[in-house]
Amino acid sequence: MEISSTITETEPQKFALPVDSEHKATEFHLFSAAAPHMRAFHLSWISFFSCFVSTFAAPPLLPIIRDNLNLTATDIGNAGVASVSGAVFARIAMGTACDLFGPRLASASLILLTAPAVYFTSIASSPISFLLVRFFTGFSLATFVSAQFWMSSMFSGPVVGTANGVAAGWGNLGGGATQLIMPLVFSLIRDIGAVKFTAWRIAFFIPALFQTLSAFAILIFGQDLPDGNYQRLQNSGNKQKDKFSRVFYHGITNYRGWILALTYGYCFGVELTVDNIIAEYFYDRFNLKLHTAGIIAASFGLANLVSRPAGGVLSDMMAKRFGMRGRLWALWAVQTLGGVFCIILGQVGSLTTSIVVMIVFSVFVQAACGLTFGVVPFVSRRSLGVISGMTGGGGNVGAVLTQLIFFKGSKYSKETGISLMGIMIVCCTLPIFLIYFPQWGGVFCGPSLEKIATEEDYYLSEWSSKEQGKGLHQASLKFADNSRSERGRRVHSQTLSSNATPSANV
Repeated sequence: MEISSTITETEPQKFALPVDSEHKATEFHLFSAAAPHMRAFHLSWISFFSCFVSTFAAPPLLPIIRDNLNLTATDIGNAGVASVSGAVFARIAMGTACDLFGPRLASASLILLTAPAVYFTSIASSPISFLLVRFFTGFSLATFVSAQFWMSSMFSGPVVGTANGVAAGWGNLGGGATQLIMPLVFSLIRDIGAVKFTAWRIAFFIPALFQTLSAFAILIFGQDLPDGNYQRLQNSGNKQKDKFSRVFYHGITNYRGWILALTYGYCFGVELTVDNIIAEYFYDRFNLKLHTAGIIAASFGLANLVSRPAGGVLSDMMAKRFGMRGRLWALWAVQTLGGVFCIILGQVGSLTTSIVVMIVFSVFVQAACGLTFGVVPFVSRRSLGVISGMTGGGGNVGAVLTQLIFFKGSKYSKETGISLMGIMIVCCTLPIFLIYFPQWGGVFCGPSLEKIATEEDYYLSEWSSKEQGKGLHQASLKFADNSRSERGRRVHSQTLSSNATPSANV
């Protein structure tokens, strides 16, 4: 910990926020736009927000679109699955791209590549063309990975859960905001004089333009790391260029990443599923007007304003007292409660009760997303992008499977599908019990007393002796030192006191 304080003291003028030995910010100032830490935060959530708006711009207008394109229930279900399935592999690829090229270029490139699909939605003329534009637009959701990678690269352990939670939560807010924005834009265009089958098409130019502008903002104002962009740091010799094969290998062979991918599939994956079905569910079940159903559906996504950030804050609070074990305890408890309220949502029959239960359900399931990415940054230092991509991709896999099983066609009513989805949440959260860090412990037990493991042992195991001989492991060494806070307040204080005793006797 002395390394951190020394560097912070010797270079106070370089950053607006206090930093650790990796120059990651140790404080999170929400309403600051200071470069590079807080500027990266605002660019990441705004760009991710724009992609969410684009991806879920269609669902609130489905009652109009389905009449124009003669969409069946199966067509709508297939398009919903398509909108989240493309991002499965895109998120894994995005994680690797962030590791190798940096989050700035990776995210801006993807946003610009997917923006044309949003524009082309305005000329969709058949169920197939509608499915294709939703499929390619959905690739943009992989910007979630770059946002989380960026925050994990800019903020230190004590606040990384908060930074990840707020960035993702405010980005996901786009899923709720679009439920309000698109019906409003559609109404304005129709009132100007366009017929309804033309008005919905023109409306898609708004999210497309927003998405395009956010990409240029990242390229102009963004920065990969506290010390600069990847390419400049690599050219100057301040950052070593890693090998794709080694980065990918250490990511996919870490079992913790696979477990988090599964559990994330039933918090974020559920959120994506609900974004696709909830407006139509309220519209059809309670015979509401399109705008009214959109407002109710928006409340689910808009809960991200506070719920997912609250999950990140809770993760950091639990870690401060109980370490990594506290993060895991909170993740399991909150996500399980989200599953319970999802089951209840499918059972209630009145409009008012359904709205209340839906909001409570949204708070828990979205907070679980924030809690997940309080754990992810500590799974791997070398392969952070791959682990982030695996976890994020797991969210999309969960959404695809849930929609295919419960909401495609007419096998189940939507209310039955919602309750069955809740049961899946509860069951798929149980594997959290299997996550164990040798240096910190897991849900049921602490670190091994027989074989003492340190943070350095864990993170340096990703580097061969040959690589360590070349000094490639230095960043992991600094990260290991800054990760001692994951021991928790009690354990950490005991370690410090035991280390201080011999010197005091001397």
